[in-house]
Amino acid sequence: MLEGDYMLFTEQTIADFFEDMVASQPDHEFIVYPDRDLRYTYSEFNQRANSLAKGLLAIGIKKGDHVGILAKNVPDWLTFMFATAKIGAVLVTVNTAYQSHELHYVLEQSDMKALAMTDEFRGTSYIDMLYDLVPELKVCARDSLTSKEFPHLKYVIHVGQEKHRGMYNTNELILLGKNQDDSILEEAKKHFDNNDVINMQYTSGTEGFPKGVMLTSRNILNDGYYIGENMNYTNKDRLLLQVPLFHCFGTVLGVMAVITHGSTLIMLEEYDPLLAISSIQKEKCTSIYGVPTMFIGMMSHPMFDMFDMSSLRTGIMAGSTCPVETMKDAIEKMNMTEITSVYGLTEAAPGFTQTNAADSFEKKVNTVGRKFPNIEVKIIDPDTGEELGPSEKGEIMCRGFNVMKGYYKMPDKTAETIEPDGWLHSGDLATVDEDGYYSIVGRIKDMIIRGGENIYPREVEEFLFTHECVSDVQVAGIPDEKYGELVGAFIIKKEGFDDITEADIRDFSIGKIARYKVPKYVFFVDEFPLTTSGKIQKYKLVDLGLELLEKRKRDGEL
Repeated sequence: MLEGDYMLFTEQTIADFFEDMVASQPDHEFIVYPDRDLRYTYSEFNQRANSLAKGLLAIGIKKGDHVGILAKNVPDWLTFMFATAKIGAVLVTVNTAYQSHELHYVLEQSDMKALAMTDEFRGTSYIDMLYDLVPELKVCARDSLTSKEFPHLKYVIHVGQEKHRGMYNTNELILLGKNQDDSILEEAKKHFDNNDVINMQYTSGTEGFPKGVMLTSRNILNDGYYIGENMNYTNKDRLLLQVPLFHCFGTVLGVMAVITHGSTLIMLEEYDPLLAISSIQKEKCTSIYGVPTMFIGMMSHPMFDMFDMSSLRTGIMAGSTCPVETMKDAIEKMNMTEITSVYGLTEAAPGFTQTNAADSFEKKVNTVGRKFPNIEVKIIDPDTGEELGPSEKGEIMCRGFNVMKGYYKMPDKTAETIEPDGWLHSGDLATVDEDGYYSIVGRIKDMIIRGGENIYPREVEEFLFTHECVSDVQVAGIPDEKYGELVGAFIIKKEGFDDITEADIRDFSIGKIARYKVPKYVFFVDEFPLTTSGKIQKYKLVDLGLELLEKRKRDGEL
């Protein structure tokens, strides 16, 4: 399928490609949940996805409709992913940590027609949250929702067997689909191609609220293929996937890399270090993904030495800067001699550079590898736009099949991010060596990366401004050994609010924004450090935060 660098691996849709893979190895294991011994072959899973696809068609979901999913990595998350892909609907992936404030925004901004969700996640009741946002659900039949607040929302689907007022459940839709003729699915496939949007993921921006990144089959199927190639995947490989499916790390680096090589997914519903290391032994996994904190958690678990890691050979450590010692430990203690790292961003589907399984240890720990085939990468001077040479630091950009179609309903933001000639701005600072290996050295944006989660200060600032005590606020990343960075909020109080405490600000945030965005540290200040032109110097805020934390330690407050 691949001929040098002149044509892509595939120009098929995800639906057609997967059907071909099923035909070539119907009885090969596709998905395994080791903690419940749930196993689907390629053929068994495909039948389930087809039934759900027909069920969605039967209730009125069609090409281009937006279907959200709010759930941890439960088995039917993937059923919805492939069912929507088979009918040309757009799967809108929703972060499981979202609270009411964020879910309201995504429901509204995405024009979501249907939302599939589980009961709860880590103490947050999605059912209660949605009933609060969409009170009409409590009194309507499941096929006649009319929401004043969200006029596009017509269906809510509970991912599970339980029945809830106003909602379908997964089993009902699958049964409905089984009673539909296959011809409705075949007809649906005729009306979209691999350049149609198939997936939409929300990524936070430096200004305002998250933006819906529109991705196509062409984007993510080919990106997944090249990722798998760099790890030498075959249908003998078994990937332990413990990162969330709502991120590109899960859906592309994981699922797309697996289906393009006929491999097997060993799934965890959420990260658990003991379950991960026991699953590696039980299922003889050859590959595992995670952010550095996940690998640290597994290798530091008191029962780690009880389990056999000899089946492992490769995987991906990504999501935040990979510490050299952690990478070294993964190679030595987990047998991951062919471990790789990937660099990219959601807007790039997401990867466009990666180390290779055969690269030297030095390259694996000090670089993010070389560019993928069929993608151009360059480093420019952020001020002049001039392309820079080896070892010169500038903004890394890419152009190719992987670049998103744009941000949903945000043409101005799309134009700021993608140049007219197709070059995508990353906002990250990088260098490249003479051999074409790239290293990420900093960020133009003020993004905070906390344990692999991207947090954009402006989004948190906008939320904190809704507190009555806040006159002004700036958010910056405070360095942390475990998570890389933690959220620090620097607040100037309004007059008359002298009694407001750090705990008050944190309590105000918990339950309204994702837990990982809640400020770990709150500093009340009288002013912000400014440049001569009046711009806030965030790096000085970071230094100030570290000084104040040191003082708290000396005073016995930490």
